[in-house]
Amino acid sequence: MTELAPRATARIRPHDPEEPAPAGPALRVVHESGDIDLAAAEAAAGQFLNALGISTSSESLRGTPGRMARAYAELFSPRPFDLTTFPNDEGYDELVLARRIPVRSVCEHHLLPFVGTAHVGYLPGGRILGLSKLARVVEHFACRPQVQERLTKQVADWLQTHLEPKGVGVVIEAEHSCMTLRGVQATGSSTMTSTLLGLLRSDARSRAEFLALTGATS
Repeated sequence: MTELAPRATARIRPHDPEEPAPAGPALRVVHESGDIDLAAAEAAAGQFLNALGISTSSESLRGTPGRMARAYAELFSPRPFDLTTFPNDEGYDELVLARRIPVRSVCEHHLLPFVGTAHVGYLPGGRILGLSKLARVVEHFACRPQVQERLTKQVADWLQTHLEPKGVGVVIEAEHSCMTLRGVQATGSSTMTSTLLGLLRSDARSRAEFLALTGATS
């Protein structure tokens, strides 16, 4: 049975009458996942290490199962954030691009990390997005067991749905330790994925501009 990855949800946040009115719809983005049981995770980590012949009785390794549990809990727990948008009063219709957004995630096949950068851009429609939120959306979907292909598409699809731009583009380049540290041990190799939606897919000039600015065509 195939399980779908947890989805990001955007909920309307009640407006505090003592605060200034928000510039756009206040959407609280939260990660839907089960409760974290650190004690159970620590016990399981200890059993895992012991099963691999690694004793945790020494002073230096005694706290390792707990550190493992807390580390993975952090990797799988994206921070909630508010998706703030603003009216596109000037009718800006050129590309908005945030380059080299750090990406850290964990391969769902081996639970080993992959790290790299994301380039996320969009062609504005009626609203524009606070620039930091592009990085927040990337973090939101990266903080869970992932595959790079799905991560790339989830970021693009989510922005297309919630921002309703004329086009969205996402390019991710990452190095996977499940490929560089084990198996083929292809040290230095990287994987690039892309998702283009709307005019960034259908309009050749817009597509070429986006890919050139991200370095995907170099």
